Amino acid sequence: MITSTDIAILDRDDPLAALRDRFVLPEGVIYLDGNSLGPAPRATREEITAVVEEEWAQDLIASWNKAGWFALPQSLGDRLAPLVGALPGELLVCDGVSANLFKCLHAALALRPDRHVLVAEEAGFPTDLYIASGVGQSHGDLTTRLEGRGGADLESLIDGDVAVVLVNHVDYKTGALRDMHALTRLAHGKGALVIWDLCHSAGVMPIDLAGCGADFAVGCTYKYLNGGPGAPGFLYVASSHHEGLTQPLTGWWSHADPFAFSPDYQAAPGIKAMLTGTQPILSMRALSAALDVYEDVELDVVRAKSTALTDLFVSLIRERCDGHGLTLVGPADARDRGSHVSLSHPDGFPIMQALIAHGAVGDFRAPDILRFGFAPLYIRFCDVEAAVEKLKEIMDQGTWRDPAFTRRSVVT
Repeated sequence: MITSTDIAILDRDDPLAALRDRFVLPEGVIYLDGNSLGPAPRATREEITAVVEEEWAQDLIASWNKAGWFALPQSLGDRLAPLVGALPGELLVCDGVSANLFKCLHAALALRPDRHVLVAEEAGFPTDLYIASGVGQSHGDLTTRLEGRGGADLESLIDGDVAVVLVNHVDYKTGALRDMHALTRLAHGKGALVIWDLCHSAGVMPIDLAGCGADFAVGCTYKYLNGGPGAPGFLYVASSHHEGLTQPLTGWWSHADPFAFSPDYQAAPGIKAMLTGTQPILSMRALSAALDVYEDVELDVVRAKSTALTDLFVSLIRERCDGHGLTLVGPADARDRGSHVSLSHPDGFPIMQALIAHGAVGDFRAPDILRFGFAPLYIRFCDVEAAVEKLKEIMDQGTWRDPAFTRRSVVT
């Protein structure tokens, strides 16, 4: 039996506890949805105010040089690189995940011109499959093999015909964590390249892209990295693939000499060849403030707290919500999952809406998944207990059966 005293000791001894004060967290709300949208860092308002009132309003166009706006994709990329195990010059912050994935898929396929098979996950985040389908329309001979279709597992689908493997590091529904080293090694052994989707792992665990020989990666910055709604994505290309790197969205920011305004395209060297057009500077500067939070943070410590938070949640659900039909989805062992936990229930949607109305915010994923994210930089162990107690009360009293909780908005 886990007691409140046990949980208070965990908070007392938490080495990350002081970081909570760096975020704006609404009074009376337990926010367990940072795996969808992180809260606002306190420094963001000051950063955006400076950009708007000084750099934009006063310095105007001079800020492209004076404030370093034009170089933000590279400068932010180099700041983010240590969080995902990339080397300097291997990461760009730019565009969105979908556009970046489109570029990376084309670039990877161009490196394997004699192969015509893409391997992906049927249960992966849908936009990955949608983008892969779009890429396939311009590669008429591309065949897609999907893990889960016909019971196949990802590893068994990778053979000498496969050009690219597209895989999520952490599954967006179940939280299952892939072994990046093992899968990359297996794919390379068959001559295939790998693109890793880091949307649900960047910022909450150590990632070793360069160390495990990953080829490409994409990710977002509005979840655990707290860059804000619509914050730009990032892409990684291993330096071993930089020579001759090609992608189809060849905008002026990826030109070798963008201000020559030549009618003929010539790709910039290295990772800059993956740029396209003008970037959203305000959003990028909001991300800059968010990355400040990570300056002195050790990801091993973040990961240790993440596993402790999710383990506590699973244990408390078993102890206090038994008999209510809530079933753990995904790995039981915290070492095999990311930083969110999913529960299934036939009435998952109204249950989650009732829980949100009672001050504990998670989210719902069709058809029946209640999803809870545990961001170690600001979530306390007492928050976990309080959320479980609210869920227990809702289930015990049947509060979720109120018809008001069945009404669906566009975003669930």
